[in-house]
Amino acid sequence: MKLTLQKISLFSFLLFAAFTAKAQTTCDCSETFKWVKETFEKNDAGFDYAIQQKGMDMYEKHNAVFLQKVKTITESHECAEVLNEWLKFFRKGHFGVMALATATTQQSANVKQWPVLAVKEKELRSKPTKDAKDLVGIWKVGAYKIGIVKKDKGYKGVILESGNVAWKPQQVKMEINEDGSGVFYMGDFSPLKFKKMDWVGKNAIKLAPAIQLQREYPTFPENADIQLYAKAMSTGKPFMEKLSEETLYLRIPSFGGEQKKVIDSVLSAHEKEIKSTKNLIIDIRNGTGGDDDSYANIIPYLYTNPIRIVGMELLSTPLNNKRMESYLSMPDLSEKSRMQVNAALTLLNDNLGKFVNLNGGDKVHIQKMDAVLPFPQQVAIIANEANGSTDEQFLMAAKQSKKVKLFGTSTFGVLDISNMNFVKSPDEKFQLGYCLSKSYRIPGMAIDGIGIQPDYFIDSTIPNELWIKYAASVLEDKEFQP
Repeated sequence: MKLTLQKISLFSFLLFAAFTAKAQTTCDCSETFKWVKETFEKNDAGFDYAIQQKGMDMYEKHNAVFLQKVKTITESHECAEVLNEWLKFFRKGHFGVMALATATTQQSANVKQWPVLAVKEKELRSKPTKDAKDLVGIWKVGAYKIGIVKKDKGYKGVILESGNVAWKPQQVKMEINEDGSGVFYMGDFSPLKFKKMDWVGKNAIKLAPAIQLQREYPTFPENADIQLYAKAMSTGKPFMEKLSEETLYLRIPSFGGEQKKVIDSVLSAHEKEIKSTKNLIIDIRNGTGGDDDSYANIIPYLYTNPIRIVGMELLSTPLNNKRMESYLSMPDLSEKSRMQVNAALTLLNDNLGKFVNLNGGDKVHIQKMDAVLPFPQQVAIIANEANGSTDEQFLMAAKQSKKVKLFGTSTFGVLDISNMNFVKSPDEKFQLGYCLSKSYRIPGMAIDGIGIQPDYFIDSTIPNELWIKYAASVLEDKEFQP
């Protein structure tokens, strides 16, 4: 293992907001706020940068408002929500406060206390709706089969089958109000609230970027564009499809570390096709961030010239350096890697309170490859406002290729301050996520709060399900016909 900041960034994750347990616990929110504030100020790599941008006066006014808010809060989930609002002063993401479930809260979320509704699959199949905009029916999402019925001027979704042993048949999994707002209960029973349910064609609905339900019964006729889009947005695994003789489509829903082997297997299975097809479309919309290694084997298909990767520096503090210590407990760590980790730890501990470069002082890494592949000749990468962190690191590298054009909208903008670390509060009721590193790009080319701009902006007149068709029309030099 070569211990570089690029390698360390493999442990960086994208965090926009934290889910909190539905089962509520009491807390001292004022004390928790004090701990979060002190921990963040001393250890977050972006704290001083944010203060330089916004000023100490604005920060003190911000604190005064939240000092009053936390005084009246006694429930942990409300406290976490307010503290996440406080953190937004610094940046859009790569932070989070989460209320942790305790044995007491887990008991209070006991299945006997959870709302149930007598819904059976046989009954839903016996009277199928004929209205494509009626939600009544059988739906699938992740490990769950859900029966949706009309209830209280809206809809309720009930577990029919579950791959999660915590959820039992007839428990209420989701609620959709008359105005389209509602709540979806996650695997740990925590509530994910959404403002508006969106239809994806006739057989899929989206409640949040990561929550899309696919209709199992009854289904309605759908055109090919919507079928592909619904499949792309509902899948948890990458896949490749042939759009035409000239164009291949690769969907990657996540660059999470657990996805690397799957991504690589898809690339390996379709290697001959990729290397003999003129165009490639890579769709990373609604990504999760993840690990840089997950996209490493995509780069050779895009490569045309050396890629400049701007590095980062780590903020050295006793708390931050504990994460480096944790690498020493990795079971497959070689003796050479152990020596490198210890050398990095020595350098960090000798420079407490400072930013440290672990790449021998180099601020830029130049990635060179031996060959430029003749195919694909053109690559379109589709991204949207939900892509951040590792997704943006991939785009920063890919867009340096002469083959690549970016399609979509500006990305989320959470890359400059990165490499998250997670610590528990003294009372172990909360977990704080903050960042350890700062990019050498700032302030010259900041991404945080701005995002990466597309080469081809896809405006709101082109619906989401036609973004793939639009990108293909550009690559194939054909007129776009919605």
